[in-house]
Amino acid sequence: MISLFKMKKYLKEQRFRDEDGYTLLELLVVLAILGLVLGVAAPMMMKQFGAAKSKTASIQVRALSSNLEFFMLDVGRYPTEDEGLNALSEKPSGLNTWNGPYVSQSTSLADPWGNIYVYKPRKSELPAFEITSLGADGKVGGEGEDRDISNLD
Repeated sequence: MISLFKMKKYLKEQRFRDEDGYTLLELLVVLAILGLVLGVAAPMMMKQFGAAKSKTASIQVRALSSNLEFFMLDVGRYPTEDEGLNALSEKPSGLNTWNGPYVSQSTSLADPWGNIYVYKPRKSELPAFEITSLGADGKVGGEGEDRDISNLD
């Protein structure tokens, strides 16, 4: 007869033998499934991320337009092309009524892709200025994420 102690030891060993771990095939199946999920999800996430940057640029263009209006109320004119949007963060020389800074950080003068917003005063047209983000590619024109975003849109 087998003693109770030997029986417990035998059952314990048998249980561990049955639970040795995962087989290589099981691990490969899990890795394949993860690869498929990432292959489908990653492009969709990147597309949403690009759309979010475009929306952020549009919001920033509107905010800069409002800041330029405050500049105009204080100074009596919009910044010149030479002064550019820097006039919102740094006082241009010779302006006694400048009450800025009109932006909290000079980094807000760059779009979500790190490019500086293009500022152009317009003569005898409304609005009196144009602020443009050149999109992800930093070039005029483009489609999708590379599309230019302007306050004239």
